[in-house]
Order: sequence, then C-alpha cells, then structure tokens
Amino acid sequence: MARKKTIDLEAYSKLESYCIGINEYYKALRKSGFTVDQALYIVTAVDTYPATILPAPNWLPASPDRIPYEDDEDED
Repeated sequence: MARKKTIDLEAYSKLESYCIGINEYYKALRKSGFTVDQALYIVTAVDTYPATILPAPNWLPASPDRIPYEDDEDED
C-alpha cells in the first residue's frame, strides 16, 4: 500500500492552507463522480465549502448576501 503524504498545516500561511483545502475539495468531488465542470462550479461557490477546509478562524470575507445593511435595522 502506498504511503500517504501528510501535510503539516502549521508550516503554511492561511492562504496556502486555504489553497490546499480547495485542491483536496476538488479532488474529492472528482473522485465521487462529479464532472470537471460540476466540480469547478462547486469549488467556485464559497458557500458550499465544508467547514473543515477553511483555516480557523474563517478569514474569507462574508458574501454580500450575508452582510446586513444599516437600512435593514429598525430605527425606533
């Protein structure tokens, strides 16, 4: 059986850790039967990422759909 390479995430920056996670996510999608186009589409949709591939704390900016606007609050 082939030895699997382990990755020490402490040696990488947050961006590098994030990119490793995206790569692993893509490979898992392909292995589970998604086409290249489907896997690329899912990888580009940040809201689909499992929490396990993002560095903690999540340094990605919130999507515009999640940002509350000041006008949305009641002004009583």
